[in-house]
Amino acid sequence: MTPEDDAALPPLVVNIDDLPEESTPEGPWHHSWRGLTPGMKARGGQLGANISRLPPGKVACPLHHHMRGDEFFYVLEGRGVLRYGDTLREIGPGDAISCPHGTEIAHQIANPFDADLVYLGVGPNDPDEVCVYPDTGKVLVRSLRTVGWLEKAPYTDKEPVPCKVFELWAARAPEAD
Repeated sequence: MTPEDDAALPPLVVNIDDLPEESTPEGPWHHSWRGLTPGMKARGGQLGANISRLPPGKVACPLHHHMRGDEFFYVLEGRGVLRYGDTLREIGPGDAISCPHGTEIAHQIANPFDADLVYLGVGPNDPDEVCVYPDTGKVLVRSLRTVGWLEKAPYTDKEPVPCKVFELWAARAPEAD
């Protein structure tokens, strides 16, 4: 990458006051965040960090666990509740929360208190991440840009017979032989 190419990308050093605030739609999941690492992903980096603000009575996201990426949270202000598997724990300023991937122990952060909960979140921007949502049975496959339900099926279920490869072979140009 040339210095000119690098200069056209988002900066590597940002100030939180200069970053746009994004948010989810209204409802129980409504919260806002500022992405702290805009220059990382643009340069092929895999690490992402954000500052999230979770208002009273809201939940950051559905209960989920990651198959590929660890997540880390650090509480800056306010109080909240961490749901980790079947346990609930109050969290507050100074608490550091580790959610390792591959454990199949799901996590969720909620705010049942009367002031905003503000925390740092850090994790990978893995384009191939898979998340499982045990409360509903949904699965996210990031590379497919899809969240939904998987249905078990035999390996060759609904595959065409005769196999498509034979149709393609028969339809090829004769000079291919």
